[in-house]
Amino acid sequence: MSAAAPGQFPADRGAEVAFAGRSNAGKSSAINSILGRQGLARTSKTPGRTRLINFFELAPLERIVDLPGYGYASAPESERRTWPRLIEALRAREALKGLFVIVDARRGIGPGDEALLKWALPRQRVHVLLSKADKLSRNEGREALAAAARALESRATVQLFSAHARAGLEEAQSVLTGWLRSKEKTPVASDETTGAD
Repeated sequence: MSAAAPGQFPADRGAEVAFAGRSNAGKSSAINSILGRQGLARTSKTPGRTRLINFFELAPLERIVDLPGYGYASAPESERRTWPRLIEALRAREALKGLFVIVDARRGIGPGDEALLKWALPRQRVHVLLSKADKLSRNEGREALAAAARALESRATVQLFSAHARAGLEEAQSVLTGWLRSKEKTPVASDETTGAD
């Protein structure tokens, strides 16, 4: 279901994991690849296509949440004014178990990503996908992963990921499954960094 107001959210039961990222970072492609359901999240070459908060039920009481991209202001002002209220209502949900942040590996952790980390922590666990890793050489990928790990410190786990090349897919799926099936919502306590060749 799509929600334009907190009252349209599904019941706050079960487990859900949110996906967020700067517009055009590859969030929709990452969702489709991780879930193995092409077309579930609509991809577009036009940044800012996701305008509402979209809830996808994967199994009874297991959901992912597709958030609007940040860093692109093409949406009408009336819509953009509603986003903070929606996002704050989402953060308060007991069902929310964690957050995937999609970051273009070529850009690195930026101010918008930092703002999102501050929003999520310490209540939610955070896992960063350095997307479009197939566009980097092996050495460039290692450097991007190391730079992201330094920027994140111990606030989130991070990995290289490519929806196109299916790199890092199993690791991302494992994190998602673990969070959806965990019984508790716990803050990030790990500085583990992993990559995918």
